[in-house]
Order: sequence, then structure tokens, then C-alpha cells
Amino acid sequence: MAGPAARMLAADQASRLLGIELLEQGEGTAVLRMTVTASMVNGHGIAHGGYLFLFADTAFACACNSRGPVTVASGADITFVAPVREGDVLVATARELTRFGRSGIYDVSVRRGDAVIAEFRGRSRTIRSTDFEEPQ
Repeated sequence: MAGPAARMLAADQASRLLGIELLEQGEGTAVLRMTVTASMVNGHGIAHGGYLFLFADTAFACACNSRGPVTVASGADITFVAPVREGDVLVATARELTRFGRSGIYDVSVRRGDAVIAEFRGRSRTIRSTDFEEPQ
């Protein structure tokens, strides 16, 4: 898969180490997949919320960088809806709600099958107009 979001994700070592995959990308949208591993589970036997936030944040990053200008988060929040366990396959679907000036608002739904497990809202800020470079 080519494009600014795919190039950005290819250079994102944290997301790659977690096995996050970009399934689809479009203007202002992205769909990613991640399987919850044993190292992502906390002392309660459920996925640590930080990993779920990171996964949703990666989908948000792919959506807000889909057009090429380098864009970063200016803020984000997440609501955890249901617990996630080791072996669960999660899909995050990010979509742009609006862009205004150099800012934008994006929603990400994280699902396990048909069940919503988390809802994330990210606020973006474009910082420069150059495209991402190829990873080295």
C-alpha cells in the first residue's frame, strides 16, 4: 500500500513492533488491525488501556496524514466500552469529521468483530506542508 499514511506507518517503529497493520486508507480515513498479545495484558487479565489508546491513536494518525501534510495530535480522548483479552483481533476505523484551517477532528471506533470496545476522538494540527519521507 502506498501513500503518505502508509509511508508514515512504515517509519513508526512502535506501531510495527505491536503488529499493527494498515488495511485500508483513503482521504481522511484509515482502517487498521491489531491482535492483542500476552505482553499487552495487565494484571486483571485484560488489555492495558494504553495499548488500546496507542492502537486508536495510530489509526487517527493514518487518517489525518492521509493527504500528505505532516499532521500531529493536538489532543485526544478515549472511552473504553468493553474489556479486551489476549488473542482478540481488533479493527480500528478512523474517519475525519471536519477540517478547519490547520486543525481537524477525527473519530476512531475500535471493534472486536461487531462489538465496539472503544471510541476515540482526536484533534489534529498540521505542522508543515511537506510529505513524509521514505523510511531508511
